Amino acid sequence: MPGQPDPSKPVLSSVEGGQPALGEAALFSLCPRCGERTLFAGPIKFADRCQACALDFSKFNVGDGPAAFLTMIVGAVIVVLALTLQLSVEPPWWVHVLLWVPLTTLGVVGGLRLAKGALMWSEFRQKAGEAGRK
Repeated sequence: MPGQPDPSKPVLSSVEGGQPALGEAALFSLCPRCGERTLFAGPIKFADRCQACALDFSKFNVGDGPAAFLTMIVGAVIVVLALTLQLSVEPPWWVHVLLWVPLTTLGVVGGLRLAKGALMWSEFRQKAGEAGRK
């Protein structure tokens, strides 16, 4: 039947062995080995290991490097937006608090999840690990 996949032919994927691509792994917090959503145990804390394939996440050293860089980027964007709002509308101070505190928090935490997921994926693909560990 036209338009239907042939079940006798293997489906080709750009990702080998069921492993997720960088964008998918970072966006959906996927394990770099098996592709299950087991990367995080908290908002920005990695799980000790994958519950599906038992990959030990502690052997990778993602570190806190993304945190400072990301906080500065999100902070710059928020300051520009807050200044623009203040100069154009001049809202009361509590409007700024209600807008920018949650947006800053969500921006940093969401960005950290993306950055840490991407770095974990990259270290797994490059077979990198913490120095001194085998």
